[in-house]
Parts: sequence; structure tokens; C-alpha cells
Amino acid sequence: MYEIISKKRDGKALSQKEIRFFIRGYVSGDIPDYQAAALLMAIYLQGMNSRELSFLTETMIRSGERFSLAEIPGKKVDKHSTGGVGDKVSFIVSPLAAACGIKVPMLSGRGLGHTGGTLDKLESIPGMNVSLTPETFKRVLADVGMVICGQTENIVPADKKIYALRDATATIGSIPLITASIMSKKLALETDGIVLDVKTGRGAFMPGLDDALRLCETMVETGEKANRKTIGIITNMDQPLGKAVGNSLEIIESIEALKGNGPDDLMEVCFAVAAGMLAAGEVTDNPGTARKLLTEALSSGRALKIFREFITAQGGDARVCENYDLLPQSKCRVFLKAETGGFVSEIDALEVGRAAVDIGAGRRKKEDNIDHAAGFVFNKKIGDRVKIGDLIVTVHAGDMDEAECAKERLKRAVVISSGRRPQPSPPAHVVGPEMIRFNRHSS
Repeated sequence: MYEIISKKRDGKALSQKEIRFFIRGYVSGDIPDYQAAALLMAIYLQGMNSRELSFLTETMIRSGERFSLAEIPGKKVDKHSTGGVGDKVSFIVSPLAAACGIKVPMLSGRGLGHTGGTLDKLESIPGMNVSLTPETFKRVLADVGMVICGQTENIVPADKKIYALRDATATIGSIPLITASIMSKKLALETDGIVLDVKTGRGAFMPGLDDALRLCETMVETGEKANRKTIGIITNMDQPLGKAVGNSLEIIESIEALKGNGPDDLMEVCFAVAAGMLAAGEVTDNPGTARKLLTEALSSGRALKIFREFITAQGGDARVCENYDLLPQSKCRVFLKAETGGFVSEIDALEVGRAAVDIGAGRRKKEDNIDHAAGFVFNKKIGDRVKIGDLIVTVHAGDMDEAECAKERLKRAVVISSGRRPQPSPPAHVVGPEMIRFNRHSS
């Protein structure tokens, strides 16, 4: 292990044998944390070439079980987001893609820090079960067309151990280590395709566009080398996505989106991601055709019907689709109103996410409990005109002190200026090195 550490420290490429020695030894406990931490820091500083990354990803997959879906007919396409504020895209694109004939299996996670967790949001729905056996996972996928649940202990155990060490040693931001972490889990679930929603902007894990694009291209290349149709999409996270931030509030907004009432910025991302899923599933790679298929799936009610069936299949109360009072309700609400007139020029997504954690909608530590009712609903977005007294955001919280503190933090996060700032740019598809613009209003 000493020789492997010094080799990577000096910027040399590791062999497949050396990478296997490290992963197997660390997972088994033969290699101590201090040596593993030293190698992770060397990788963080020196990077990895594409061969090393392929070896690392494959060896991490081999640390556990592969999840075969071969017996389920149809094209299976997984979707992953690098995380953001107000990101409820999975709940909209999964039934949309399923309504167009794609099977959508998703192994998701919980929220930590300023980004929300897919499983936490689903657990806002009474009775919803996100801990499924492999047999139930496959049954729901086959019967409904979509399934979302937590990752099992037997899939890529190396990632769980390495991620905890990365979190403690300031090596989270390494593009090779991020890629191996995400793609090992995606590739262990044996789908036909993968669509990656890579966020960029103030509230994103990779705030800089260049870094986000590099991460996206690296993950796409890793997927393609594993013979998996992989499509990456860069989407904006300078402001919260949609209007709702918080678990049950985002479920409500997702249902409204499936009823055809989704905010424009949210629907632009959803249509782009869903179009990528149709391309990965070989339904169509034409954006205009994809747009028509997805629009029809939405307007016909098929996507909402599938979402209802998905909730029922996983033990949830599908009546929430008609009666939002069945979802957790906040005890206190306060209102942030404009003190000056002009245009909203900034809504700092990172500060909004941190404010959500403050009121219990997110976690600081893995052990923290979630307040499923807490969160925010924005009435104004970047580029909107405001007058003095206009409602900007409603705070939902468990007590008045928390609500008032969040209101003050949001007051600093929302900037009103005299000039209008353009809306954030629409999503861009990234397929390998080629970027193809996708506009929601494509004909």
C-alpha cells in the first residue's frame, strides 16, 4: 500500500492490479483508514486517467452484487441528479418516461446538507415504503413502469466506506472519485441506459460550469466504456428549481406538474431529462418528437395515473394526488414581502437550502430527523417584476421562532434590483463531448 500511495502521489497511473488491491483490502479491513485517506488525497491532487477510472469503477462494482433486471421486458433507463435545491425532477420525469414505454428503476438517497433527498420527500406520503426487497423492486417496476427506493447494503459496499472517508478528509470534490462513486452504483443496477442531471450554479455541488461540464463528460465516458447508453444534461441551480422547497411541498408541486400546472423552469428541466431518457431507451433521439410524446403523456393524464399506481404499489396513500391535506402540514407560516420595487435579480439557492436545513426540512447530520412539512413556496422568481408589498415567499415551519429566523435569512438571499436580469439559461444535453441545446418549446 505504501508503494501505491507514493506512486499516485508522484502523479503516476495505477494499474488494475493495484486498484483492486486497494479496494479489496480497504473493504475487508486489511488496509487502515490512514493509508486509504492518504491515497484518496493523492488521487484528489493528481487525478486519474480514463483507464484508472474505469478500473476503479469496475472494482467498486465488484465489491458487492449486481442488480440484474434482465427478466423484466422493455428498455430500462435510470436517472441520477447531482443534487440541488427544490429538485423534484425524479417524481415528474419517471412517470412521464414510463408513460412513453420506458421502465424507470431508481435507487435513490436521503438529503444531507443544503440539498434535499428523494427518499425523504417520498416519505412525506403516508404509508410510503422506500425500503424494498429486490423481489418487490422488480415487481413494482414490471407492474407500474417505475420504482424509486433506497440502495441495498449489498450494492457497492466499497462506495459507502470510501464516501464516509472522503467526507472526513476533504476529498469529496475530486471528479474521478465523484464519478466512480456515482457510476459504480448506476452500473451495478443493470439498466439499458443512464441519464445524468448535472447541476451547475450557486446551489449545486459543482458550482462552476467548467467543472460541472467536466464531471458530466467524465461520467458519460465512464458509462459508455461500460457499454451503457449514457446521456448527461447540464442544468442550472443558481435559484431553487420550481417554486417549492421542502419535502411535502415538493410532492405537491410534482403532482401539480403532472396535472399540467408545473412552473416553466421546472418543466424545462423535466422535459429535457425525460427526452434524454427516451433517447437512452431508443424511443426517439429527436427532441421535437420527444416533446410531442411527453406532452401527450402529460395532457392525457397517463403520467399522473402511473404516479398514483407507483404510490399505491409502494404502500402509500394515492389519495394525496387529490387531497393535499393528507400530507404533513406546517404549524406556522410567515410571509416575506418586497420592501422595494423592481425586479428579482437573485435568489441564492445555497442560502435557501441552508435556510431549509435551519427549519428542519434538511439534515446537518445523517442522524437528524426531518420535518416533512417544513419548507418554502416562492411566489416570485428571477426576472419577475415586484412592487412594494408583493409576496415573495411563504415560510412553512414547526414554530414561529424558526419561521422568523428563516424569513430573515431568505431576505438576504433574495435581491431586488432596478434592472431586469435574464432568466437562467435552459438545459443543455451533453452526449460525450457534444453539447446539443434542447428547448422546451422545440417544434
